Amino acid sequence: MTDNQGAWTLGCHGNDEILTPNIDQLAAEGMRFAHAYAVNSVCSPSRATFFTGLLPSQHGVHCYLGGEKPDAQMGADAYCTISEFVNLPKLLHDHGYHCGLAGKWHLGDSLQPQEGFDYWFTKPKGHTHTFYNAEAIWDGEVYEEPRYATEVITEHAIDFLDQAANEEEPFFLFVGYNGPYGLGESMCYTHENAHTEYYADKDLLCFPREPAHPWLVQNRPFIGNPVSMRGYAAAVSAVDDGVGAILAALEAHGKAQDTLVIFTADQGLCGGHHGMWGMGDHSRPIHTFEETMHIPLIFRQPARIPAAQVFGGRTCNYDFLPSVLQHLDIEPDWPEGHAELPGRSYAAHLQGADQDSWNEEEFFHEFESVRMVRTKRWKYTWRHPEGRHPEGPDELYDMIKDPGERWNLVHDADCAVVVAEHRGRIERFFGRYADPQWNLWRGGSSKAGRLSCPA
Repeated sequence: MTDNQGAWTLGCHGNDEILTPNIDQLAAEGMRFAHAYAVNSVCSPSRATFFTGLLPSQHGVHCYLGGEKPDAQMGADAYCTISEFVNLPKLLHDHGYHCGLAGKWHLGDSLQPQEGFDYWFTKPKGHTHTFYNAEAIWDGEVYEEPRYATEVITEHAIDFLDQAANEEEPFFLFVGYNGPYGLGESMCYTHENAHTEYYADKDLLCFPREPAHPWLVQNRPFIGNPVSMRGYAAAVSAVDDGVGAILAALEAHGKAQDTLVIFTADQGLCGGHHGMWGMGDHSRPIHTFEETMHIPLIFRQPARIPAAQVFGGRTCNYDFLPSVLQHLDIEPDWPEGHAELPGRSYAAHLQGADQDSWNEEEFFHEFESVRMVRTKRWKYTWRHPEGRHPEGPDELYDMIKDPGERWNLVHDADCAVVVAEHRGRIERFFGRYADPQWNLWRGGSSKAGRLSCPA
């Protein structure tokens, strides 16, 4: 899992400027999801959804950890924000898997191994302030790692695989890359890694040169900035190097055929698209443009998943947990009162089932005061009228005629019925699944600090 990486950055999604040969090869050897989306456009909520299958309004992590008081990540009051739910690493541990983490966690109590992990190399906090001399955690201690962080994460991933390859039990390795990230002060100076020289003279037209959107409140200096664009591209290629090294390690240990390898990102990133740089939290109101939600998702397991497949249906990352569990033939013992999962499994499609049976017409996205529904034709974003910041207009886009989301039709009289229908979809979905304790639209609270949700 990478940090802040849209599907648009990959060669297998049509990018011919940023080098991602290993990820592209992974896609060629398995199934690439053409339309995979994140339920939330920042780190902690989306990661919590990947691991629990629940919405932010079910698991309670509505924003990135770091702004809440007390701090859930480090210190005496730190706690794991998903521990009360059935979750993927704990389930796999309980089913006999040796579980390891190399990289970013960002779900709370980072100093201690969480949820069944016993190999635990991570970051104290979620944000990446620098790729060199960054703080890291190993053996329960925080230290400063002088080397390039992406490469160190790969080293730990391979160290775990070297240990696991000699054991009889199955293993689960979560590699949480800090890159490509694309935010913070590191975007203002040359990104130094093995790809710096290659990108030094590249125009990188895959980054749009649009005027900054009036809603954008952060990252304006990065739009059209060669240093920022080349740095982000170099960071993407460094992650690709890591993917290649991990795949090579699996091959060397004779594990490549039977090991399920999944590549994805916690959320996307606008790299100048729509005049935005970053994710939804970098604008006011919080935005829901495609590039911040559309993420890569690739499954490869040669022994079970046919190669060269593309899944054409739309899926959200709340579908991820039920899909992985079904693929692994794991049926959780759901405790009484556990939240109902909103997603469905695409496991049968991984093994070649007819995709026509995947007829999901809608998926949902939520970020504090903003809720969105996407159907085959329409994308409707509904903003809570009592948000903490001026919330701007609701939005309705015809994604067939206007895939670039240029013409907001929400006030078009001819679209009044469409708006009412899609508002009804949102009300029914969250009315069914949202937990009153964590339903911000109905007076609930959040485990994370708030940006723009109702007071």
